[in-house]
Amino acid sequence: MSEVVTANGKTGRTQVCSPADRITRSLLGYGVVAGPFYVLVVLGQAMLRPGFDLTRDDASLLANGSFGWIQVANFLLTGLMVVACAEGLRRAWRDGKGSTWGPRLLAVFGLGMIVAGIFVADPMNGFPAGAPAGRPETISVHGILHIISAGIGFLCLVAACFGIARRFASQRRRDLAWFSRITGVLFLAAFAGVASGSGSAAVVIAFWGALLVTWTWIATISIDAYRATGAAATAA
Repeated sequence: MSEVVTANGKTGRTQVCSPADRITRSLLGYGVVAGPFYVLVVLGQAMLRPGFDLTRDDASLLANGSFGWIQVANFLLTGLMVVACAEGLRRAWRDGKGSTWGPRLLAVFGLGMIVAGIFVADPMNGFPAGAPAGRPETISVHGILHIISAGIGFLCLVAACFGIARRFASQRRRDLAWFSRITGVLFLAAFAGVASGSGSAAVVIAFWGALLVTWTWIATISIDAYRATGAAATAA
């Protein structure tokens, strides 16, 4: 905080965030950017790459083919942004329920995206062009590692939702507590549907819907922590 003299001669105060608070708020900003960045990159590829169908194919398949590097970069950059957001939450939530394991579990979700980008999923459903129809008869090592890393990341995301819900509940912030719980339930159900091996359009679309809710939740808690950091600086 610093004092300033206004035009009428009165002394007022203006907010000056410390360097540590500025870093924290910058990290939290990635939680707002990550979701739109990931979704827009996937949608752009879905419209431009022949043979890809959002109602049938998983976004992981976009990492195959001559333009697969775009989706690989999407996984890596989005994962890094989620990890940065998790670090921002850890710095913003210095104590209280969910202040430790909530950000840690969210960081594992981000790391899962990074590893899933490094180990590419096997081609299937005729994508990219020349790939066999349906699911592959044998799964490569890369494919197995992709599935494992994504699965661990998704489960940690669900756990983070419920862990962070406890934090908001302890603060009697019922709206964010319920939003966190609902996000966890929806994503777990959608992930279970995809993991069952069903290629139904309803299952794939439901997963996309749950993913959009999840990105909205991450942005919401990031904005909330961002504002809280600014409020703490003002109070100081």
